[in-house]
Amino acid sequence: MAVAATPDAIHRGPPLVGVARVIDGDTLDISGQRVRLEGIDAPEIAQTCETASGQSWPCGRSSVSALKRLIGQKQISCKQRGQDKYRRVLAVCFTDGRNINEAMVRDGFAWAFVKYSSEFAQAESDARAKKNGVWQGRAIAPWEYRSNEWQVAETAAPSGCAIKGNISGSGHIYHVPWGPWYDKVRIDPGQGERWFCSEADAMEAGWRPVASQ
Repeated sequence: MAVAATPDAIHRGPPLVGVARVIDGDTLDISGQRVRLEGIDAPEIAQTCETASGQSWPCGRSSVSALKRLIGQKQISCKQRGQDKYRRVLAVCFTDGRNINEAMVRDGFAWAFVKYSSEFAQAESDARAKKNGVWQGRAIAPWEYRSNEWQVAETAAPSGCAIKGNISGSGHIYHVPWGPWYDKVRIDPGQGERWFCSEADAMEAGWRPVASQ
């Protein structure tokens, strides 16, 4: 999920360098530090899009795969540009001299998140013209997809708090309504599981977001 850096959290630290693990189409983990690719917004893992002929395809999982292909097992370098309210570093990352953020947009596996930055707007325009990735057919912008999923989930959630805090062998994990396993998770308050009203609340309580597989 994308957010802007908070004004009091803006800082430019030294580059983060290392082998990255892909969390989703716009989020990485480098040595335990979550890194949000700034200026882009990739489709959520469970999200689907349409081809030119109207057939459904898993654009969310394809975005994850595209990011994994870009990064591989190579060392990457990320220029820090701030930190969001979830304590993720906002960064522009590079591998072999290639701008990963821009490549994800240019290849059609992410949107330019112009609400917060116009840096990759031209890359999106080029992707649209070539009908790359999500631009080959109908696709809902990820911020609209998240909003729609939240509205559906909050009608059935206690007090409208639609984030599920689940405890499993993987630890204390929270699931957002647009997540791939959200509908399968059942919350048992008797086992210490709970509902949260925001991701910030879940993280403050010690839960962590689920990662892609």
